[in-house]
Amino acid sequence: MLTITDLTYRIGGRTLLDGASTQINAGWKVGLVGRNGAGKSTLLDLIREVLHPDAGTLKLQRDLRLGFVAQEAPAGEQSPLDVVLAADEERASLFAEAETAEDPQRIAEIQMRLVDIDAHSATARAARILSGLGFDHEDQQRPMRSFSGGWRMRVALAAALFAEPDLLLLDEPTNHLDLEATLWLENFLGSYRRTLLLVSHDREFLNNVSTHILSLAERKLSIYSGGYDAYLRAKREALARNQALAAKQANQRAHLQSFIDRFRAQATKASQAQSRMKALARLEPVSLASEEASIPFSFPDPEEMSPPLIALDLAEVGYEPGKPILKRLNLRIDPDDRIALLGANGNGKSTLAKFLSGRLPAQAGKQTRSSKLRCGFFAQHQIEDLESGRTAYDHLAKLMKNAAPEKVRAGLARFGFSQDKAFVRVDDLSGGEKARLTLALVTYNAPHLLILDEPTNHLDIEAREALVQAINDYSGAVILISHDWHLLSLTADRLWLVANGTAEPFQGDLADYRRLLLERPSGGGQSSKQSSEPNDRQTRRASASKRREIDPLRRKVKAAEDQLANLTTRKAALDQQLADPAIYAQAGVDIQEMLRRQGELQVQIDEAEAAWLQASEALEQAG
Repeated sequence: MLTITDLTYRIGGRTLLDGASTQINAGWKVGLVGRNGAGKSTLLDLIREVLHPDAGTLKLQRDLRLGFVAQEAPAGEQSPLDVVLAADEERASLFAEAETAEDPQRIAEIQMRLVDIDAHSATARAARILSGLGFDHEDQQRPMRSFSGGWRMRVALAAALFAEPDLLLLDEPTNHLDLEATLWLENFLGSYRRTLLLVSHDREFLNNVSTHILSLAERKLSIYSGGYDAYLRAKREALARNQALAAKQANQRAHLQSFIDRFRAQATKASQAQSRMKALARLEPVSLASEEASIPFSFPDPEEMSPPLIALDLAEVGYEPGKPILKRLNLRIDPDDRIALLGANGNGKSTLAKFLSGRLPAQAGKQTRSSKLRCGFFAQHQIEDLESGRTAYDHLAKLMKNAAPEKVRAGLARFGFSQDKAFVRVDDLSGGEKARLTLALVTYNAPHLLILDEPTNHLDIEAREALVQAINDYSGAVILISHDWHLLSLTADRLWLVANGTAEPFQGDLADYRRLLLERPSGGGQSSKQSSEPNDRQTRRASASKRREIDPLRRKVKAAEDQLANLTTRKAALDQQLADPAIYAQAGVDIQEMLRRQGELQVQIDEAEAAWLQASEALEQAG
């Protein structure tokens, strides 16, 4: 299907790919992963022949139909349904020709071909795709000019999916989707019949869609079977093998060098010493692919505040007097809450977030809010509002008036800005760096309540994991709007569903919500209504009751996992130290003590693994 051989590509004096090779076979669903700036989007452009390599080849199967998502769908009078139908160029061409063809034989050929490609059911198929991505029947008929850029991007995605090319290239397809549409897309791609090459930083999405992972790291390409978690396991195992090999080689080197040092000057052993010297020279050092440094995230902790931070009693909110978007709001936020807002785009999640942040007043009802409450609000548009020509330091110093320069730099360092990066103009920062700067700006004054509206769109997987850690370590309250299931599952402990003109606690967990969406006839993406059937309520209550029973077991498993991860990380660091030959020549280093600690850590790891297995089995039996 696609063969890449010794591919090299440079841009602006920087090498993104250097002799990279890989092969993708027909029917594979490949997740392309790598750090921001590694060259993932560049590789897609090379495959599309928008860019051309400096060396090497990309060979596509002959007559292959290549598909990708356009930067934005047209904004004219065409409807979304028309735009999607037009993406199947053969179907559109045949229907156009059928209007004017006069030769009976040609007319018959056209009709047979239309049957072969199932052209007459195309409208229903296009409507299903649009519905899954959040367009109801009325939306599908509206002119494209009436939609925002984000919704036009959904139409462009729908068109690419509808065309069913032999090789479909997708670059961060979930960035313009809500949680519900992301789940629909995940299921659609899971049953996609053709070949897929997907760039995504959404770990859960990659796990559920990909059959293979293509890693772009250190300018090379490596292919792994399975989803993202399988790829991580394979990487860890390879690193462990290399560390063991490096340790063995270090011992070999030490042994050879010892022989050379002892017998080089002795005539009877000179030839043997020379032989050992040649062997030592031939001993190629084992390459230990070091883990790339993770990006730090650290939110400044606010002072303690008595609960509740905010309490709403039958509150209403909207943008025009007398026209509330949300009504009957009976909600409460406490200092340590982690709340995820669920519901399709357009239901009012962002309206609720603005209301809770104090950007919108209550139109009716009662709102109790602490007078000392500080709120930090992150939204995607703020990244675009950064001032051109100014540095990260300039932006934060403007907010931290009269603060010492070292305090401003420390605030930036919390979000991974080194001394050099702090003074780079924002125009030259990557999307991920701009997102981190924006997070630094909205949290500089240690807010008691942090509202994050799609904070991960510009962050790579490593940065998302760092964000998870920062949220969990933060002592203030957090409200999240995100399409990233992995982020929500690791941080949110309360769920609010925004639907039907109100917001209320969802009685269940994310798994319950996922099942609820998948059980709907539509497949989940477009529906914004919470079922009010008694059976549904009973099911949710039963699920919530079951959740309360097994929550202690889940916490026990999580604690065991955390302990195991901590011990494994500590032992890996010690193993790496002991594998370094230079350490044995350092004065004052107690190698015996290090070996003793290594043995103790292994015993603790074995005990932690046993505890984790016991807790996991108990959880599985309870579930």
